[in-house]
Amino acid sequence: MSNVKKRLLKEKIAKVAMQLSGITITGSLFFIIGTILYKGLPYLSWEMISQAPKGGFYIGKEGGILNAILGSLYLATFSTMLATLIGIPISIFLNVYVKSGSFLERSCKLLFDVLFGIPSIVYGAIAFSIMVWMGIRASLLGGIITITLLTIPIVVRTIDELLKTIPIDLKHVTFSLGATRWELAKILLKYIKPGIFTAILLAFGRAIGDVAGVLLTTGFSDNLPKYVDEPAATLPLAIFFQLSSPIPEVQGRAYASALVLTFIILIIVICTHLLASKQQKHKI
Repeated sequence: MSNVKKRLLKEKIAKVAMQLSGITITGSLFFIIGTILYKGLPYLSWEMISQAPKGGFYIGKEGGILNAILGSLYLATFSTMLATLIGIPISIFLNVYVKSGSFLERSCKLLFDVLFGIPSIVYGAIAFSIMVWMGIRASLLGGIITITLLTIPIVVRTIDELLKTIPIDLKHVTFSLGATRWELAKILLKYIKPGIFTAILLAFGRAIGDVAGVLLTTGFSDNLPKYVDEPAATLPLAIFFQLSSPIPEVQGRAYASALVLTFIILIIVICTHLLASKQQKHKI
């Protein structure tokens, strides 16, 4: 077989493999969404979305999951904001103020890679130990702190990869014009602004869908979250508790809760893409 035929054969094999991968991923996505719709839609109602749990909700009686919806939104929103406010300066410092290829840069990036891969239950266990030592009970504040620590590596590594896509000539030209490092940092942030929304989306998705990290630190409550020092329910925990029930109706509510969670993430994804597309038009 000639080299040309071998190359064409490899190309066909690679093309088929990519098509099969795409079909598998797409099929899995439709299967998951279809399962949630099929099992959860019959149990989804306005009462379930607009009311807090009443007595016996988890054994099939009246009420809803409004407390879990608000708890998840509060937890994910505040933790993502904190992670973004902390993560972006760290990324800028490592890429602008620290010498490229230095031991400090390589060590910090390796550290964040390790933190990125640590399971959320480890963050939850460490945060829980600190809370016990400080005398802090499980609360919304504890969950926000835990999820913030969990999502900071996501923001840092995502922003770091975005900064690597910037042409090195842009930095050289900026410095040749007499700009300071802080002025360069502002230019780089403007350049990657559309990508920052992606980093925020990744952090928010991880925050709102986490179970293990909040299981030990946030607690659970049937009441609507009002103060940060009180326990708060979250949608992932509500789904977990409802799926653990032997009652079919409660299990159906779990799929309905999963449908609500999926819908919230879908809204966030759409809004993020719209903002990113808008910013892309004004990209320097």
